[in-house]
Amino acid sequence: MAEQKPLPGRVHHTRRPAPRPPRSPNDIYVTTKTDFRAQLARCRQLLSTGDFRELRVHGLGLAIGRAINLALQLQLSYPGTLHISPNTSTVELTDDLEPEGGEDMEPGARNRNNSAIHIRVYRPQGE
Repeated sequence: MAEQKPLPGRVHHTRRPAPRPPRSPNDIYVTTKTDFRAQLARCRQLLSTGDFRELRVHGLGLAIGRAINLALQLQLSYPGTLHISPNTSTVELTDDLEPEGGEDMEPGARNRNNSAIHIRVYRPQGE
């Protein structure tokens, strides 16, 4: 088999990880790769120990649906005692661009936007 040479003018892009603010134990970052049942069990454990009155569930891009589902499953687990408060935002992500085969091109970066959701799952005061 002949060795394939990269076509001139093609660019390989590498996605940088999304920026995350400082984490606390009650911040749950939902991804499409993490086991949903494990995240649900972790959230239930954090809420049942009584150490935290609220959790913050974060989802980015394709994980938004999973984050919403996680918050709703938690609300079903504790009927009438948990409230949810969602907020949406846009996160700016950066991709690194590296030229393939074309030595006349310089590496660069590209910014793009992605949707995010931040859901506060909490027990109201007095309960």
